[in-house]
Amino acid sequence: MPRLITLEDESVSSLEECVDAMSRHGFDPRDEGSLLHGATQLKRLGNDDRFLGDFLVAELADRNRDDGGSNSYGPQVIMLAPPDGGDYFIRANIWPSEDEHMMRASGGAPFVYGVPHDHNFDFLTLGYFGPGYWSDYYEYDFEEVAGYRDEPVNLRFVERSALHQGKLMHYRAHLDVHAQLPADSLSISLNIMHSGAAQGWLDQYSFDTENRRIGRILSNGSSEAFVRIAVGLGGEEALDLAERFAHHHPSDRMRLAAWGALASVCEDTPARDSVWRRAENSGSRLVAGEARFRRDEFTG
Repeated sequence: MPRLITLEDESVSSLEECVDAMSRHGFDPRDEGSLLHGATQLKRLGNDDRFLGDFLVAELADRNRDDGGSNSYGPQVIMLAPPDGGDYFIRANIWPSEDEHMMRASGGAPFVYGVPHDHNFDFLTLGYFGPGYWSDYYEYDFEEVAGYRDEPVNLRFVERSALHQGKLMHYRAHLDVHAQLPADSLSISLNIMHSGAAQGWLDQYSFDTENRRIGRILSNGSSEAFVRIAVGLGGEEALDLAERFAHHHPSDRMRLAAWGALASVCEDTPARDSVWRRAENSGSRLVAGEARFRRDEFTG
């Protein structure tokens, strides 16, 4: 499960002070000193039980002058400090209970409730308000899996616990898996997230915890969408590019996207089956496993 970090620090930092300290020091979770510096800054920010309310009031008061690009909001996320090209960003997450109107209206999907998953980045999280969301925690060995759908995976259940107020944890990339469950009442967490240039090429998965299998890849990027669109719009050059990517791209996930693009323009099932047969023998465990899954869908 995520590493529990215990800090006896009652100091209080403002958001501005936290951002300044993080910007000067940076955030590299692979370095213990940098990790603990980030944890200390998050703890001090969380010790201010009024800052988030004051932040939201100020944002709401200025909405009539909003230029549309200074902040990012969703049903769950409040961006407190965007990446801006650095190696971290800070956000707050809202975790509703099952009794909240937003849960009754939209269900748990917008809040990723009930979707077991890992992360392709490290981050720190702190329970800021309320009893916190629950999680069923697991661990697995990332290097042992290829990542195709329905692949067996050695998921090891650790515990179920809640991110209660003041609890500080380090979620470790490609190791910690959790299935989040609704908080007992409305809760808020604070995060310092690691952001790196290579992150978009690192895989993140959903899991079938009951059957101990990979669900699907969650971390599809824009380049994979572009190759599918290019092939779909037609042209020999696009088909040639997809063939080259399918066989030689350094990212297995991009190779899979290229095979999928080639299959998507086939006129009938035998032609699609032929593409996925070639993909099975293309030299990638991920592509081979996914190709078998696709071909099984054809044959039922």
